Amino acid sequence: MECALLSHSQSGGWSEHGFPPLDSNRTLILVFGASSYIDDQAPLKQLRAAYPKSTLVGCSSAGEIQNDRLIDESLVVAAVRFDAAQVRAASASVESAAESFDAGRSVARELAGPGLRGVLVYSDGLRVNGSELVRGLSDSLPDGVVLSGGLAADGDRFERTWTFDGDECRPGRVCAVGLYGESLRIGQGSQGGWDIFGPERIVTRSSGAVLYEVDGRPALDLYKEYLGDRANGLPAAGLLFPLALRSNRDDESWLVRTILGVDEQERSMTFAGDIPQGATAQLMRANFDRLIAGAANSALETRTEGDTGPCLSIAVSCVGRRLVLGERIEEELEATLDELPEQTQQLGFYSYGEISTRFTGCSDLHNQTMTLTTITEQS
Repeated sequence: MECALLSHSQSGGWSEHGFPPLDSNRTLILVFGASSYIDDQAPLKQLRAAYPKSTLVGCSSAGEIQNDRLIDESLVVAAVRFDAAQVRAASASVESAAESFDAGRSVARELAGPGLRGVLVYSDGLRVNGSELVRGLSDSLPDGVVLSGGLAADGDRFERTWTFDGDECRPGRVCAVGLYGESLRIGQGSQGGWDIFGPERIVTRSSGAVLYEVDGRPALDLYKEYLGDRANGLPAAGLLFPLALRSNRDDESWLVRTILGVDEQERSMTFAGDIPQGATAQLMRANFDRLIAGAANSALETRTEGDTGPCLSIAVSCVGRRLVLGERIEEELEATLDELPEQTQQLGFYSYGEISTRFTGCSDLHNQTMTLTTITEQS
């Protein structure tokens, strides 16, 4: 397995004088970039021209990750040529949240096949119900297949996102790639680091990803009460106060949900994934040191037996973490690399939702986590 990282900026062009000569039918090209690249896709077309045999996939971001650096208004690219493993892409249109499950199932069925070890999936971040997307994928993928990825982002603007299927970047699409072969070693880790506060409440009315009432009160009113003056900055301000959910008070596993939009007329809030009616909910707030420690623990979770040779780490972290950590944001990137194997190169993006396998062994949509997927190949 050979891996090379490169980047592009609108002002400076490509970071390399030439593209690394890694094109093949066993090469995966991952691309994450600013939402503005949907207006000028020439760099993406140059990338496709440089790698005509390769499989290309990616999405827009709220900040691009290259090793321990955060970059804005750029494209970051990983070119990975496997020795024996195979790659194959699939995609599906999704114009509304109601189509999310079927889009996931369609992509999974297209990728299912002998030797499938893992699926990387990147989705439109505004039109998709991430929980239903993951449910559709899991419904049709064989047992034991690692599923990871994230929802495309647009900074804290929540206006437009795109995914890239190798030909063009556009909204309203789910793009994925399947990884095949016994030589692959795929590790996963996902950690948060937020503190829960305030009383535990019951979700009394919800529909899919839309939360209408908590303890019989309009959800938006309750959030505004907690946010005070910060409520004027919704929905972006809500990224600082995600919602922790569990099925009941005896359930020890939590899912975290982050806000994507608000409806002032309905007094409701739309989240990145499902808000089950009857679930218990509590607000969360940041703890700087725990956020960074969570990133390090996420890296430790990815370690697999016999970690040797080149390793690609795909980092998907939530835009809410970026807003909270501010100038300290690169500390979480440094923390992950400190715990990963020596020959690791890291690429990734800040997202509107992270997809990973929970400790229960099931994949789900997460928010406000640092989620890592590591890929190595053993001869």
